[in-house]
Amino acid sequence: MSMKTMELSIVGVRKELLSLPEKLEAGPAVVRVTRRGKPVLAILSWEDFESLTETMEIMSDPETMAQLRQSIQEIKEGKTIPWEEVEAELLADAKSTQEV
Repeated sequence: MSMKTMELSIVGVRKELLSLPEKLEAGPAVVRVTRRGKPVLAILSWEDFESLTETMEIMSDPETMAQLRQSIQEIKEGKTIPWEEVEAELLADAKSTQEV
């Protein structure tokens, strides 16, 4: 996912602050805030912030990352189960649970 980047100076942010939520709402975007031409802050939508935070949490969990790497390897090796087979098993499990 590529994020569109806008650049505003701190003075520009003051002028645009009330309209930034609508501008960021259109899609993944970040505002690079500069002071004297150098980036000092980033502004992004709350949804994008939460997504980024969740991704960092997942990536910082060694066990989850090991499982992800293993899953990717299994996909590359063709060790997948067709959806129809999974669906049939889920339906059978649901039916047997209802019968109990």
